[in-house]
Amino acid sequence: MDIILIGLNHKTAPIGIREQFYLQPLERELLLSELKNSPQVVEVFVLSTCNRTEIYAHLISEDSSILFDTLYRIKKDIYIPDLSEYFYIKKNEEAIHHFFEVTCGLNSLVVGEKQILGQVKSSAELAHRMGVLGKIFNVLINTAIHAGKIVQTKTQIGCGGSSVSWAAVAMAQKILCSFENKSILVIGAGKMSQLTASQLIRKSVQDIFVMNRTFEKAQELAQKIGGQAVTFLDLKNILARIDVCICSAGASYFLIDSEAVYEVMKLRGGKPLLLIDISTPRNINPDVARIPNVQLLSIDDLHKVIDDNLQSRYNAISSVKEIIKQKVALFYKKIIKAGYLQTTACTH
Repeated sequence: MDIILIGLNHKTAPIGIREQFYLQPLERELLLSELKNSPQVVEVFVLSTCNRTEIYAHLISEDSSILFDTLYRIKKDIYIPDLSEYFYIKKNEEAIHHFFEVTCGLNSLVVGEKQILGQVKSSAELAHRMGVLGKIFNVLINTAIHAGKIVQTKTQIGCGGSSVSWAAVAMAQKILCSFENKSILVIGAGKMSQLTASQLIRKSVQDIFVMNRTFEKAQELAQKIGGQAVTFLDLKNILARIDVCICSAGASYFLIDSEAVYEVMKLRGGKPLLLIDISTPRNINPDVARIPNVQLLSIDDLHKVIDDNLQSRYNAISSVKEIIKQKVALFYKKIIKAGYLQTTACTH
């Protein structure tokens, strides 16, 4: 059994590199389709989120070049000569243990985040639909998800906030000192924006505006939180009025560019504007940060508030690692019993 993982994450690559290798839904399908046609690949699934892109493959040999070659073909406009600077390669026991840590939230930007469980499930569903999820990976994913559920319910790993959205709101509050009498624009209406909005409605925010490419979805979210839905035609007008913009949209291009913000700042009379972009790829042009009185933060800047919160979770990490150790052992027991593996291996 040769299980190979190639990937990069927030620990090995900055946002500028990660977003280049982020796989949109159609790109994930294309990658799995190409790997399905390779005689070297027995089964495969891909996990691509704001903080990581990882390809897990059961191969007939330890040669991972097929995975890198396919990824590069999918991301054909990218060429980085030295991938080893950002990517890691893990094999067999190391890859399996890493996957359990990912699923249990130990490898997340916000340690203990709950959203990763849903992302792993979605990855498994896509692989199953594409016909590339085999018996070993089916056991692996189900066992890891079960471990993740136990971690969330039986430990305190998620105490004090457990999502990128929480971190973005916490960072904004830290900078502003208080949300009282503040106006905030949320761009996007997906799960991340919904989590952001749910955090904000408990913070005594004066006005919350919701903007989305599909106006009906913006209206739906705004209605839930008592906010106001606005269109992108109103972008400059809203940016001129608000204190903070938290963007978690899924566009493949910049929704807010330097020219627009430059014009907006002329209308604000020197009043500072805080922009927090937690989208992948980024939806606010990084050049915006050069404009006077504009503060732009990305996912990689959130560690400043995450690190302050991490201490309260340290006691739970040892419990999580013990759960992972037990579940990795259970995974090997299951595949050996089923006859998928003839000999046992180190399970850390």
